[in-house]
Amino acid sequence: MKIQVCVQHEGRSSCGGEELLDQPGSKWIDVLAPTEEGLMRLAERFGLHRLAVEDCLHLDQRPKLEEYPNHQFIVLQGFTAGKDICDLTLHEHHFFLGPDWLISVHEFPFDAHDEVRRRVENDPRATIERGVDFILYLLADTLIDRQFPIMDSFSEELEDLEVAIFEQADKQQLQRIFELKRMLVTFRRVLSPQRDVVGLMARRGIPHVQERTTLYFRDVYDHLVRLYEQIDAGRDLLGNAMDGYLSMVANKTNDITKQLTIFATIFLPLSFIVGFFGQNFDALSGTVFYYAMWTMIVAFPITLVFWFKHKKWI
Repeated sequence: MKIQVCVQHEGRSSCGGEELLDQPGSKWIDVLAPTEEGLMRLAERFGLHRLAVEDCLHLDQRPKLEEYPNHQFIVLQGFTAGKDICDLTLHEHHFFLGPDWLISVHEFPFDAHDEVRRRVENDPRATIERGVDFILYLLADTLIDRQFPIMDSFSEELEDLEVAIFEQADKQQLQRIFELKRMLVTFRRVLSPQRDVVGLMARRGIPHVQERTTLYFRDVYDHLVRLYEQIDAGRDLLGNAMDGYLSMVANKTNDITKQLTIFATIFLPLSFIVGFFGQNFDALSGTVFYYAMWTMIVAFPITLVFWFKHKKWI
């Protein structure tokens, strides 16, 4: 368990380890890879509710906002993607928001926290001096903004997939469509309830959230709405890609059937001719019927080919 503390007191801001916990002033405490012992120590120091502490130790919570006697407990989630955008890592972030302190708890390192910490260190007047609720806004905003590049990569891959499908349909493309669909369902399942949480924080009257900060949470809510719209658009485009794949496969099957039918049509009269004149072939040798048979064998298939081209069947 690693604890990073940022404190603002008497116009000065400093960030460091646990030795800053007992200093007066506004505090932002960031907890990485929490342990039960460490969280219980923070619970005794700041009066955290035991149920909220237990939620921090189990990374299976839905995004939510819960009110306790002296603090708010907020759960927000986001994703990071590997080289393959379907390889998503879920980042679950827990926040305890008190009168002059904020505790953020997360299991995995997240660059958004490092970015906010640098902003606090470089410009405390524009960050932590505006209140710990503003720090919460910065963390939520950077968490949500990290989802836009993932959706942009999704859109680019989907466009490339559609082009590849109409060039040459392949079974691997169908498998990829289902992988992208599962990824989109996971994205939607996480971000859908998160809109409600941020929407509550954008309203007036939430304890420990200043009225001026609610305006910033409205901006985060707008970002979530944009993400949700992109997810819906992506779902429709995936459906179009699936329809395109099935259409290409059906067209390919029709082309194969048409080619086989043409070959059968060409050889069927030849089989009749050879079968009819072959009954007494020696007797026909040198006769008119003999030359007529060879003329039909050569001319009939050529006539059929020109007829099929005239009808644009081939």
